[in-house]
Amino acid sequence: MVLEFDDVKKTYLDIEGKVPVLRGVGFELEPGKTLALTGESGSGKSTVLHIAGGLEAPTSGNVRVLGQNLTNMNDAGRAAIRRSEVSIVFQQFNLIPSLTVTANISFQAALSGHLDEHYIGQLVEALGLNPHLRKYPEALSGGQQQRVAIARAMAMKPKLLLADEPTGNLDEATAAIVLNQMLSLVTEMGSALMIVTHSPKISSLMDREIRLHCGVLK
Repeated sequence: MVLEFDDVKKTYLDIEGKVPVLRGVGFELEPGKTLALTGESGSGKSTVLHIAGGLEAPTSGNVRVLGQNLTNMNDAGRAAIRRSEVSIVFQQFNLIPSLTVTANISFQAALSGHLDEHYIGQLVEALGLNPHLRKYPEALSGGQQQRVAIARAMAMKPKLLLADEPTGNLDEATAAIVLNQMLSLVTEMGSALMIVTHSPKISSLMDREIRLHCGVLK
């Protein structure tokens, strides 16, 4: 399995005490498969994605990426897995302001040792980024920044690609291109893809859909 959640629970603390967000989530994602994670706002979707990507640790339960249990790792260990095997497309883009588009796209792939200039060139062409390669993020529109973030996430050919509403700022035609590129990565590289989405159309393109409601799967 690429990703395994086993009775995962997550509780946060606020001024009123403990707030349960995930109440025992379990699912698996195999190589070469795609999964849509849906549910209303506040149901815990982004928390699942952050835990899957090693950005947060669960309060209890086990999370495995490529057989490695993230629950037992410290921050450095989870960061190492994320650097080499997992890519995340965030809603906020998280581009590095001081780097050009070219450098942003290549950044994680270079860190992971998976830099493939030919593959990056294909992504840049497919996502229409050639005119913007020497620009900095502040000179780009929201949709352009989103395409750069998607190209960066895919450039390292991750074993696990996680995407949080990846087409939210894109027009319909560009969204279709982005999804096609993601699905090609799954087919050609044997990667696994989990997309957090509100779109029934996107969900219908995935192999499977799971729905969160108040921190549990329905």
